[in-house]
Formats: sequence, structure tokens, C-alpha cells
Amino acid sequence: MDCNSIQIAPSIMCADLCHLEEDIHRLEAAGVDMLHFDLMDAHFVPNMPLGFALIEQLRPRTVLPFDVHLMVEDNDFFIRRLTQIGVQRISVHFESSTHLDRTLALIRENDIKAGVALNPSTPVSVLCHVLEQIDCVLIMTVNPGFAGQKIVPSTLRKIADCRAFLRQWPLDIPIQVDGNVSFKNIPKMVAAGADILVAGTSSVFHKGGTRSENIQRARHAISRGLEMGRLNTTDFEKLPCLN
Repeated sequence: MDCNSIQIAPSIMCADLCHLEEDIHRLEAAGVDMLHFDLMDAHFVPNMPLGFALIEQLRPRTVLPFDVHLMVEDNDFFIRRLTQIGVQRISVHFESSTHLDRTLALIRENDIKAGVALNPSTPVSVLCHVLEQIDCVLIMTVNPGFAGQKIVPSTLRKIADCRAFLRQWPLDIPIQVDGNVSFKNIPKMVAAGADILVAGTSSVFHKGGTRSENIQRARHAISRGLEMGRLNTTDFEKLPCLN
């Protein structure tokens, strides 16, 4: 694997919303893999930074895939609206889904990839009976709803646990990681098993560099993680500080 095998998905809620189209074009030029949109309803999580209109207006202005993370109570309502816009992947929370299998089927019957997001305290074992219905597992490394939070330390082990769990099944399901995906944390996340990094204020949108510089720095951090190799759960206590 090389650093380009790990995908970078900038979190648009962290972008310059007053100059969003220009910001997205900078991200395109810097070589990101997709755009990550967080849709919230102010009920499942107490925030609501982005809406349908913004995603709809941006869709014809970029060729990058749209990856949507739903943090809402009524998943099916949001899914039906998003299918009309034309997004490439939708992830729903296990914790908000009354009929998870049916919701995942609704996503996939519209030729959209389906993901399941797990809060920090939700065990990966809850995925056991929907694995055939998912195209991605989204591991939340912070409690969902707000950018700029510190990582929940146990979630690094959880990424490795998820990788070990998925290995038991003959399915190729990537692991996406969202929450404090910083230059410091990226190597450990990649070593644990992350395949897709939702990058926000502590990496791609870091104020210390341009979008291009930050993405180059993120790729370097990915390379450091790949050099460490895929680590097991018990390995994290042995790691040196990665500053």
C-alpha cells in the first residue's frame, strides 16, 4: 500500500462556507478523493450546520464523489431527498435506525453505497447481521455533532477491533474514521486499519497551511502510519508519541 491507497474526505462543515465553491476547487486541485457532508437535524445531535440546498447547489459544480453522513432521527426522509440530488454514499447511525436493514436497502436500491456509523461507545459487533448490506463502516472517534473535539482515546483500539471483526467475513468493507483526524492522530488511525479519513480542522482545514500544503502533510502522516504496519488492539499502549 502507498499513501494514495488511503482516501482523504474533507469535511465540508469545516470549509470556508462564505467562499465554498472556491474552496472546493482548491481541494479538487490538491487531489482529495471525495467530499464529506454532515447532515444533522438538531435532534439526534444538537447542531445543524449544513442543509439540502447547499448540497444540491454544489453537486453540479464538482465531479468529486459526495459522501453524506446522516446524524438524524428520520433517516429515510433524508435518504429520499438525497437520492434526488445525486450523492455517491450515505452513512446512517446504528443508534438512530429503528429498522436498519430496511434503511440500508433503501439506500442501495437507489444505486448509492450504504454505510453504518457507530458512536464511540457502540461495539462493532452490532454490524454482524447487516454486513451484506453495507459498503463502509464509519467509526466515530469523537461524539458526533461538532467539529474541533478531542479524540476519544479508546476509539483507536476500536478501529483495530473493527478491522479484526471484518476479517472474519469474506467481504471487502472499508473503514472510515471521523473525528479529530489530525496530523498527529492520522498515523495511528491508519496503522489501526483506517481506509478513509474524514479530515477537518486539525488537518486539511488547519489554519497553519494552505489546502494543498495541508493535504500534502496529511499524505505524509498517512505514509508514517503505513510504515508502522497494521497494528493489533494491544499494540497501542506500546506506541511512542507521534508529534
